[in-house]
Amino acid sequence: MRYVALLRGVNVGGNRKIAMADLREFAARVGLENPSTLLQSGNLVFGARARPTCALEHRLEEEAEKQLALRTDFVVRSAAEWEQVVARNPFSREARRDPSRFLVMFLKESPAKLAIDEIKGAHAGPETFHAESRELYVVFPNSVGTSKFPALLTEKRLGTRGTARNWNTVLKLLAAVRV
Repeated sequence: MRYVALLRGVNVGGNRKIAMADLREFAARVGLENPSTLLQSGNLVFGARARPTCALEHRLEEEAEKQLALRTDFVVRSAAEWEQVVARNPFSREARRDPSRFLVMFLKESPAKLAIDEIKGAHAGPETFHAESRELYVVFPNSVGTSKFPALLTEKRLGTRGTARNWNTVLKLLAAVRV
């Protein structure tokens, strides 16, 4: 089976640095098949025996800490789940118009409906978002960098951790996981 693993917060602002060649070597050492990376932001595509994604996340987190002294979250989706993420996109027009301002936040667990309702109630900006399963789809009409919306998406409020990728990266990872 093919999988995508997203590492949270690596190579951002000089924090948790890891070379993608080192990440590929690490993945091969832990028994993942044909590991490849995309960009420098911690995107790993690999093959492995079919198993629950939460089990893969746990194993990768443990081994990365042991072998690389890298403490970070891994968020894993199977190829089929990645296909569903793309198919469920509720903002296709916005994604085509400006894919760099459309992000998908991949979460370890589905947030509670109450948490999503709380975010909706606290949100007053121009951003639009939709929660679906373990993903949040977010359109940033102005700029991601200047938006106050990400401050609403705290681990405490959502009840889970996650990491985001822009739509360009989501589509590139879709092509990579299909190989």
